[in-house]
Amino acid sequence: MKCIYCKYPYTYLLKDNQRKCGQCKRKFSPRKLEREQKLRSLFIEGYNARETSIKTGMHFSTVQKYYENFRIAIALYADEQYQLHAKNITGYDEYLYLPKTLKIKKNIHKLQHFLTLSYENKVYNLMMPTLQHFNFDIADEKEQKILLKYLRFNKITKLTKAQNTITQFWEFFEEFILQYKGVSNEQFIFYLKEAEWRFNYSKSELIHSLKLS
Repeated sequence: MKCIYCKYPYTYLLKDNQRKCGQCKRKFSPRKLEREQKLRSLFIEGYNARETSIKTGMHFSTVQKYYENFRIAIALYADEQYQLHAKNITGYDEYLYLPKTLKIKKNIHKLQHFLTLSYENKVYNLMMPTLQHFNFDIADEKEQKILLKYLRFNKITKLTKAQNTITQFWEFFEEFILQYKGVSNEQFIFYLKEAEWRFNYSKSELIHSLKLS
């Protein structure tokens, strides 16, 4: 079996069923590698952690941990791609997201605010400051009215073509996020980046871009 680190063609089996490279001397577990590859494939196919746990018989918390690592890798990949194409930005607009099951007036403090940039028929998203950052008083009726007006009318669109791509992404994101319940503020950016990744790339590109560490 080839070494997964230096690609040396010869490794030997140890008593604990790990393999050790004959050149770089590093060890790896074929069983763990097989598990990672299986989870990676299911993640790319669009199975969520609970569905994958049922399908593979793995503990949910184990699958969830792998999925969190996949999303971190995706976020890093998105940043790399943005740096390569930053000069090609053609438009941008901001979005305030709230689950459709929640009423705006009672849940203004739960809004997620992000900026979507468009380049080469792809998008890149940046999280914006929360209402708490601006010391917004959710109990103040006047401030609520100001924000509701902002929600309905504020736009910073630059180009029509870019806006079409951005709007398509928002629609895609709204559909994508429905399968997840109770995403925390800390984790929201990673689910946003997963949606961005799935929107931007074909299946073959998804496979290529999500590499195992």
